[in-house]
Amino acid sequence: MELEGITKRFPGVVANKDIGFKVRRGTVHAIVGENGAGKSTLMKILYGVQRPDEGSIRVDGKEVNLHSPSDAIAVGIGMVFQHFQLADNFTVLENVTLGAEKLHGIGDAARTKIREISDSYGLDIDPDALVADLGVGARQRIEILKVLYRNARIIILDEPTAVLVPQEVEELFDNLRGLKAEGLTVLFISHKLDEVLSVADSVTVIRRGTTIDTVDPKSVNARQLAELMVGSQLPTPETEESTVTDKVVLRTEDIVLAGGAATRNVLDGISLTIRAGEVLGIAGVEGNGQAELVEVIMGMREPTSGLVFLHDKDISDWHVREIREAGVAYIPEDRHRHALLLEAPLWENRVLGHQTEEPNAKGGLINAAGAKADTERIVRDYDVRTPSIHVKAASLSGGNQQKLIVGREMSHQPKVLVAAHPTRGVDVGAQASIWDIIRTARRDGLAVLLISADLEELIGLSDTIHVILRGRLTGTFDPDTVTAEDLGAAMTGATGHEPGGDVDQPSADASAHPGAAPSADPGADPSVKPSDSKDAR
Repeated sequence: MELEGITKRFPGVVANKDIGFKVRRGTVHAIVGENGAGKSTLMKILYGVQRPDEGSIRVDGKEVNLHSPSDAIAVGIGMVFQHFQLADNFTVLENVTLGAEKLHGIGDAARTKIREISDSYGLDIDPDALVADLGVGARQRIEILKVLYRNARIIILDEPTAVLVPQEVEELFDNLRGLKAEGLTVLFISHKLDEVLSVADSVTVIRRGTTIDTVDPKSVNARQLAELMVGSQLPTPETEESTVTDKVVLRTEDIVLAGGAATRNVLDGISLTIRAGEVLGIAGVEGNGQAELVEVIMGMREPTSGLVFLHDKDISDWHVREIREAGVAYIPEDRHRHALLLEAPLWENRVLGHQTEEPNAKGGLINAAGAKADTERIVRDYDVRTPSIHVKAASLSGGNQQKLIVGREMSHQPKVLVAAHPTRGVDVGAQASIWDIIRTARRDGLAVLLISADLEELIGLSDTIHVILRGRLTGTFDPDTVTAEDLGAAMTGATGHEPGGDVDQPSADASAHPGAAPSADPGADPSVKPSDSKDAR
């Protein structure tokens, strides 16, 4: 593939300007840059979602005009989006064949083909599973399978490792190397620079909408690459000295969430204590109960048994609004589904979750003027890069959307912050900003529950780390001594001993295939069926 002079303009902003680079067949070519640098726009152009205003794209030496994703698929380009494009109420088979019915039909032939691709690339996908029952990791594997099912020869992967533990990342990279060996080409977009350097054959850096350079990953390190991206050094999530106090702010006591008559509990005896000035980290493969734990704490689910205390008050049966008004801030794991109204302006998004509190409300009514003024402050204080508070949230890059959410949640003097994957899919600059906010709030006495798939982030920010596996807390780790590999092994059940906690012995599938999600992912383990939720994820 060759790009030359790609330029794309939107009202008030030039997203791409004179972008050009070449991608060799049978290679992994990484694209890196800040949020807002123009990567997503460029990938949408390559996939036919948007049309460039200027420039040309050549595939196998032939210029192509991509008016739609169908055109891209026809020339062998497939894309796995960071935010998945799946219908929850469809099965895997129905999602994969949707729009591709002519390839293998919608019955047994398609089912056989899906199983064949799944087995060939180690995706462990059941074609008859309902997508609504699957965790984030399984959904990502379905997206990759969809692209392979359509015979793509050039595969665009947008942040593919965001939900994976280290062992699973290595497994994915092994798969990418296998794709390369078969002559497939991979465009790999990621903010994890160490991963980029380990898997890519070439790296193109984009800054402020234009290409800065294409480099050989063997000739640069992560810090040099970060400097090319943002003009500054790569941030680290390290915290300073301990600020943990004796004051208990949030406590859960033996939380149980039943999984149905024929299945094990989704949550089983979860007891946690978070003190003022403490960051308590939760590590786990997606689908092991961490999302349900957050929902119980936030009042979105009623626990089968057990209690949740805020200070000394039992809030187990409180509604979400009462919990929010009592000082519990919340950064959801999926900003598009749970934190933003993408078609609403920024100032309306600032009101979400705080519609009864000042400055958003006055006399029982929404105070639009107050909300707008405070949105201007958040944009300024949290460096949300936007031309106006009146633009739609959908027009912001992922990192700027996340900074808006963090600014909104920190604007009400919270006592507790429940942060689920707070830096997922954001660049090193936005990541550093969010880490600084958490560190500052920790020093000021905020109690933080941090759930993250970024093990460097967990180790760097947390005062204590618990591992959750199959709905149980199976290990407690000291961030000063634990390694990402240790955590990854504990998260997948591939180790028989974790210090500081009672540990399940690994099941046969987990020990035989360490790092794989099937044993811990409800979409792959038929014994795990998430219970009904007020939020049908």
